[in-house]
Amino acid sequence: MTADVARRSAEVMLAADRASRSLGITLEHVGPGTADVSMVVREDMTNGWDLCHGGLIATLADTAFAVACNSHGEVTVAAGFDVTFLEPGRAGDRLRAHAEERSRRGRSGIYDVTVRRDEPDGSPGVVIAEFRGRSRSLGRPITG
Repeated sequence: MTADVARRSAEVMLAADRASRSLGITLEHVGPGTADVSMVVREDMTNGWDLCHGGLIATLADTAFAVACNSHGEVTVAAGFDVTFLEPGRAGDRLRAHAEERSRRGRSGIYDVTVRRDEPDGSPGVVIAEFRGRSRSLGRPITG
């Protein structure tokens, strides 16, 4: 697969992704089997302990996973995922999720996503969460 197929697949999918758009998730990079997305944690994304809600960190990781597993030009959905939280995110933090394909066989795939909090200078900082996603292709091309 080419970078053009990956880019076009991401454009089509994200154009219709209202959930990611409402959270301010931004596509930073996409390539065959890989993706980077980011979001800034807003006040309305925090829980009762004034930390970024874990479900929203998982959503950021899930978006990176979705972009990476759809980068081959076939409609692909999640079959499941696991996430481990290592550090909290807080309002004002920019979180970045980097997804990488680990295995793709037939219609199934495995992808790992690392979520990091950016340092003040914009460089990658501490790992916030690790996510492993399992994908399933629906066997039809992404069109749009």
